[in-house]
Parts: sequence; C-alpha cells; structure tokens
Amino acid sequence: MTASLLEQLIEAFRVLPGVGQKTAQRMAYHILERQREGGARLSAALAEAIEHIRHCERCRDFSETDVCAICASASRDAHQLCAVETPADRLAIEQATEYRGLYFVLQGRLSPLDGIGPRELGLDRLAARLAEGEVQELIIATNPTVEGEATAHYLAQLARQHGVRPSRPTHGLPLGGELEYADRGTLSHAFGSRSEVP
Repeated sequence: MTASLLEQLIEAFRVLPGVGQKTAQRMAYHILERQREGGARLSAALAEAIEHIRHCERCRDFSETDVCAICASASRDAHQLCAVETPADRLAIEQATEYRGLYFVLQGRLSPLDGIGPRELGLDRLAARLAEGEVQELIIATNPTVEGEATAHYLAQLARQHGVRPSRPTHGLPLGGELEYADRGTLSHAFGSRSEVP
C-alpha cells in the first residue's frame, strides 16, 4: 500500500539531522495548518538549491558557480590554505576571525569504519593544489575529535611531502568539540595562536 501524502511529508522531514518521528510530525502539521505559503517557499528554495548549488572546483565548498567567490577573490592570501571538515566550519572561521587566506573543504573526516578515506575527502585534489607551489602554510582546522585528529595527522604528512608548513589552531578548542559550535571569541583566539603540527 502506498503511503499517504501526509506520511510521505513526515518521512521527508526525517532526512534532517536530529529530526525523529515526533518532530517530523510537528513540522508537517505546522506547515499544513499554519504555514502553507512558507512551506511552498521552502519547497521552491530547496528545489532551486538542489538544482543549482554544487562544489567549487578549487576548494570543494558549496557554490553556485564553478569557482566560489572566496577562491576567485584577488584580495585573499593564496600562500595560506585552511583545511576544514565542513562548509559550516569555513563559515564559522570567516565570521569569527581575521583569516584572509583560502580554504579547502574536506566535506568530512577520515573514518575507515564508515568507508571515508583520502579519496572521499578529495585529498588527491588537495595534493595537486599543494604541488602547485603557491601554498606556504596549510592550516589544519579539523575538529579535535579522534577522527579529526587522525585527519590532521594525515594532512600534516601530506603538507610536508609538498614542502608546505602545516599548522593547527591551538588554545581554547575543547577536545571532542566541534568548530561549528565554538563561540566567536574562543575560535578567534584559537585561530590567532596556531602552532606547527609535530
């Protein structure tokens, strides 16, 4: 038997992180009872985003163009490249720090148990970028989790192989924390006092 439209809507909301059955039901009922116009706007914006947003060819961040605005900007320092796990981490750094270099968005972290290796993180593209010779410092801003630390170690080795100095934000980021949830002051301080990765 085919699920009803209401059941399909509830199930569709469950693709969002942290949304279980009850929350999905509340969202579906709210849109149908009070926000049909808002739901139509959400649907249109979601369809447009899925159709037109892709990954930047240089940094792998989300972009509507082949090369994102940050990578295309002549005012950014091409000698510094900051590797982050997610676009949300990149945004947090942009909003909280004075960093004006470029980025490389991994779109994850090394996790062999989940089938995420160097290829899935685009590390072949990162290696090619480091081999160009323009980058002098690779700032490794992965989260201080077990997987994030393993990824940082791998990236540091990759940087050294290409004659690039690896560094890592230091003070203030708690072990096991996520960059996305760090407050602006903590993130700004941590980013301002990077240390070389041993």
